[in-house]
Amino acid sequence: MVSKNDLKQLSQLGQKKMRQQRGLFSVEGTKAIATFLAHGYSMTHYFGLANTPVIDGYSMTVVAQNDLKKLSNLKTPAACWAAFRLPTHNDFSPQSLNVALDGIRDPGNLGTIIRLCDWFGIAHVLCSTDTADCFNPKVVQASMGSLARVHVHYVDLAQFVRQHNLAVIGTDMKGINLYEAQMPPKAVLVMGNEGHGISDEIQALCSQTIRIPNYGTPAAESLNVAMATGIILSELTRRG
Repeated sequence: MVSKNDLKQLSQLGQKKMRQQRGLFSVEGTKAIATFLAHGYSMTHYFGLANTPVIDGYSMTVVAQNDLKKLSNLKTPAACWAAFRLPTHNDFSPQSLNVALDGIRDPGNLGTIIRLCDWFGIAHVLCSTDTADCFNPKVVQASMGSLARVHVHYVDLAQFVRQHNLAVIGTDMKGINLYEAQMPPKAVLVMGNEGHGISDEIQALCSQTIRIPNYGTPAAESLNVAMATGIILSELTRRG
């Protein structure tokens, strides 16, 4: 049995302050929970509805639908819910192509970008300190388990790229055509805030800026930042 007090405290993991205080974050759905377990995350609580398939080797506490709704951050709760310990810090290991996010605020965009990085083999994502928290339940959900494989680092972006001597490639509607741009051998691609783009401080560090050309007549005003990230990563990884 789970107490009302336990449910109340665990339901507060939707708040960043409570995640940090308790050192926990939540994951919903059997597949996502199994993915975090497979990648070494430590599970502290595991709840589900009766008749929900249980992950082998783990004991699930059966709860009522109303209790699961209290825990869930989804409009339609999954059949199971788990709390995991927040991971310890992982060292950044630069690749030939790296991704940095400057002020990405929307949890759905962040989760989707993490999923895209996982798809294209980007193991580390650098985030400015004002980017959304990657352990926000909406980010976890949008990442579809990819957060278990991609390491997210919250840093002072300007200071960090200087320390690691990375060429900074920005994104801007006035930049060089993506399909014509020459890329340096080791670079960090910076995707900017949904409404304001890249900050002035990071813009000043860019060795070049690139854009995705439009072909529509008339063309859409802009692309969603997650959509744009997917297009750019596809082209740059295609080049090898």
